Amino acid sequence: MRRTRGHGAREQEPRRVDQARLPLRRSLLGRLLAVSALVAACSVAATAWIAVQTTSGAIKQEQGQNLTADARIYDTLLEYAARNPTWDGVGATVRKLARESGRRVALTTQGRQPLADSATEPTAPALPPQASAVVDPLSVDTVLAARGADGQGTGADRIDPRAVGPFRLSTADSRALRRTADDKVACLNRAGIASDVVVGASGRPRVQIVGNDPERALGTRCDLAALDTPTRSERKALDALSELADACLKRQGREGVRLNNDLSWGDPAPAAVPGEPGAVVPRPVPAPRDAPAEQAAPSVEMPELTGENDRAIASCVGTARSEQLSSYVASPALLFIGDEGGATLPGFDLSPTNTARIAGAAALVLALTVGASVFAGARLVRPLHALTGAAQRMRDGEQPASVPVSGDDEVGRLAAAFNDMSAHRARLEEQRKAMVSDVAHELRTPLSNIRGWLEAAQDGLADPDPAFVSSLLEEAVLLQHIIDDLQDLAAADAGALRLHPEPVEVRELLGQVAAAHQARAENAGVTLAVTTPAPGPALSADPVRLRQAVGNLVSNAVRHTPEGGRVTLRAYVAGRHASGPYASEEGRGTVVTGGGTVVIEVADTGSGIPADDLPHVFDRFWRAEKSRSRRTGGSGLGLAIVRKLVEAHGGTAEATSTEGEGSTFALRLPGASEQGRRPAPDGMTTAF
Repeated sequence: MRRTRGHGAREQEPRRVDQARLPLRRSLLGRLLAVSALVAACSVAATAWIAVQTTSGAIKQEQGQNLTADARIYDTLLEYAARNPTWDGVGATVRKLARESGRRVALTTQGRQPLADSATEPTAPALPPQASAVVDPLSVDTVLAARGADGQGTGADRIDPRAVGPFRLSTADSRALRRTADDKVACLNRAGIASDVVVGASGRPRVQIVGNDPERALGTRCDLAALDTPTRSERKALDALSELADACLKRQGREGVRLNNDLSWGDPAPAAVPGEPGAVVPRPVPAPRDAPAEQAAPSVEMPELTGENDRAIASCVGTARSEQLSSYVASPALLFIGDEGGATLPGFDLSPTNTARIAGAAALVLALTVGASVFAGARLVRPLHALTGAAQRMRDGEQPASVPVSGDDEVGRLAAAFNDMSAHRARLEEQRKAMVSDVAHELRTPLSNIRGWLEAAQDGLADPDPAFVSSLLEEAVLLQHIIDDLQDLAAADAGALRLHPEPVEVRELLGQVAAAHQARAENAGVTLAVTTPAPGPALSADPVRLRQAVGNLVSNAVRHTPEGGRVTLRAYVAGRHASGPYASEEGRGTVVTGGGTVVIEVADTGSGIPADDLPHVFDRFWRAEKSRSRRTGGSGLGLAIVRKLVEAHGGTAEATSTEGEGSTFALRLPGASEQGRRPAPDGMTTAF
């Protein structure tokens, strides 16, 4: 079936081809991207080569030295702050670090008041606005600490392990514990277990078994529990810490907690001292119900151990530790590490050879950029100039002329589209002139008849009898019909054609149209039949406008069908999921309820339409009979109105014909379920 729409199928197929996407390698965009990529690649390659040749060695050397030196400087000053309550006397340490690293090292308070600076000259440059780090033993920078602490790391609370405060042992306690530790090591060595004495930051010694497997000592007589007993000063410090933690918990409305030597809560764990290597991070340990009385503080009840309580206890213990240690460590200080001359990285001077290389690379990149831009710009602007000149000539009223199409890229397609637009504009101008002539002709005929009859009556040549009045009325009705058709087309073009859709049973609608034209068909000797079986397909449409469209098709078919011919009205559902008594042959399949595309056909056995005229049957004022005789045709607006009404419903109108055998006009409309998914055509208004 050959389908046509609007001004013909011959004009629409090239447009569909023109809208296909070009391959990137053939498009103008692809060429511009290729040129830009070439220029960018040259620029990047030249810049990277020069940068690598002139700076890579210096940057690698500086980075390797600075990262190690910065971490060591930070760790040394952090240890000083953890062991001293003030920064007094730190100047000697700062100057020593500066000499060893070859860097400038400066310490200031958080208000940027100087504490120590290795640059003592009056002309020393000002410190940079951003500090390298903050030295605070109660809030350690974990990145720098991991680099400079020799793998010791920091606790989860970010307190430096060397900040022990009141947990530091006296000399006498430390010596006594050291003698006990030496005895335990000798005992273990006799049992064949290698071990060493390790002294922590607080001065407390502990026995470390080689292989770090303490369970190996359980089967010996070397009791290590004596080393786990806290001293009097440690118990005092632990009690003070517990009081601070309890005060924090009480402020939150929670019960107090008993802290073990390792700052956990619950049953006592293997003794350890806060800040010692290997100390346990505070964690919840459930207390057994049969725990010995000496292991529990008699005045403190353990709170219910829940996830929320554990987090609150851990937070309060961390806060209490910071509060307890704040008077034993130095206050936070800003650390500045930089070049001795004040720069963050060492500078270097370019040699004359490197300067010449930079100038040559820049000149080459500039030349490539200018050459590529000129080449691409010339090819782009030349056809645009031709398009501009042709558009200006059209604006001045000259005859539209085509422009040369240089290729199949975006500019070439723009030129082809301009030529198509120019030809279409010429056709529209011809159609406009023809339409003005056709409108004048169609209006002149009834007006001339009315004027002739009225002048004849005025001159007494005709009597105003009923036949006279009937003739005038017939001409007035014809004139009104032409004006109504023009008004419908104008409303559709202006977007003012309103629809009032409602559920429509197509078989019933075809029966109404057939009944309305039955008398005219009988007078012409034409058989008018509806062949759609019950129940017919359903759709949502404006029944008045749809009857008008189908009525125009039936009127045309009756007019062009000779006596003894036949006009048939039928409807069916077309589509992949259609079946049933009114489905098309290619649409047999699953049953559709209120979906698919509803096709309404009006077929006749008339004279048919020539193949050359078939694309124009829906044009305004078009007639196959060029003499425009009133006897063989109407106003020429009926089929144009049919197309507009169907497009307003979101459908299409098509015509097929075989000359000498008849014609078939088909209206394709969306079904009821499909209607709600399709947007309304541009310029149409649907009232619900």
